[in-house]
Amino acid sequence: MSASHPVSPLAPAEAARLGLIDGVRLATTAAGIRYKNRTDMLLAVMHAGTSVAGVFTRSKTSSAPVDWCRAHLGGGRARAIVVNAGNANAFTGSAGVKTVKATARAAARAIGCAPEEVFLASTGVIGETLDPAPMERALPGLAAAASADGWDAAARAIMTTDTFPKLATRSARLGDRKVTINGIAKGSGMIAPDMATMLVFIFTDAALPSRILQKLLQTAVAQSFNCITVDGDTSTSDTVLLCATGAAGNKLTGLRSADDERLKAFAAALDDLTRDLAHQVVKDGEGAEKFIAITVKGAENAAAARRIGLAIGNSPLVKTAIAGHDANWGRIVMAVGKSGEKADRDRLRIAIGGHTVARRGKVDPNYREADLQPHMAGREIDIMVDVGIGKGQATVWTCDLTHGYIDINGSYRS
Repeated sequence: MSASHPVSPLAPAEAARLGLIDGVRLATTAAGIRYKNRTDMLLAVMHAGTSVAGVFTRSKTSSAPVDWCRAHLGGGRARAIVVNAGNANAFTGSAGVKTVKATARAAARAIGCAPEEVFLASTGVIGETLDPAPMERALPGLAAAASADGWDAAARAIMTTDTFPKLATRSARLGDRKVTINGIAKGSGMIAPDMATMLVFIFTDAALPSRILQKLLQTAVAQSFNCITVDGDTSTSDTVLLCATGAAGNKLTGLRSADDERLKAFAAALDDLTRDLAHQVVKDGEGAEKFIAITVKGAENAAAARRIGLAIGNSPLVKTAIAGHDANWGRIVMAVGKSGEKADRDRLRIAIGGHTVARRGKVDPNYREADLQPHMAGREIDIMVDVGIGKGQATVWTCDLTHGYIDINGSYRS
């Protein structure tokens, strides 16, 4: 965890304990890439034949590792994932490309696969050249030491300003077998949804083809990682990878679509796991003290509802009011209005903590601000907005904006 910042007050009381995933081995090390006296590199090794799916940032200044992953995702197979913390290898030009290629080749040699089966992710400072040498030196030892245990260590190795490791696990019936899904994530700042957010690595022993995995992952991301925001800033390095080793040996003949009824339980478990990890990221938002759920109803469609929710969740005025325990619902009205989506001022209804505060174009006559104070003083804040147009609905999650955010980001490179 960060040595200079306390653990978020929203952190889980206890981190999830992840069991083994047949076909996945993990190893971490302190490669000295940026941090001193802490692990900063992860190698995950998967069985031959492991299928892979991924979603990545849509930033126009995406990192070299993101470009590498995108270029090789179509192969549908993954044997290794290499992750480093402390340097994002973003906006580093041809040097960044050379580092990616050198790292992939070193990992391929260490485990015996093609470089195209190695997926890479980097997180940290943007614009500083990443020397591949420390990772090249570390990879043979990591490959030799990789074991089926070590999920907590893996989650810690990829942290930057995170104050706690983020882990989740679920199980489901798939065909004739029980399968397990494990996931780890990192993310605390520069968090805003745009295809994917943060670094997330999910592993399952299920046997599923990459094209089915891809659709399942995209659906899960759309309602989890793409529905969170901490500060409205989309990273250059956002990566979510899902690997399926097939070791469970489940039999699903004639599988053609991710909508197949036989996938329903697995899809639900994956959705639940990604939502859990997404919530953990928001709860570790830099300086966060409150977790905020924003439900928007009555929008033109679901996409419009999501955009209205994000306009509220990204508003510094809304977020600072909540940090100050201030039920300033006028700022919510402002955010709805600036979203660019259809809304009817005279049908608009806003509730906070279950209390209706505004409706029919004005303050609710029964609203008393004192009734809201216990809710505003709590750790979890619920906001509901009905914009009075249609049937579109979405929920997004964010956190408050405190002086801690400035403290962390004002000293990030120090």
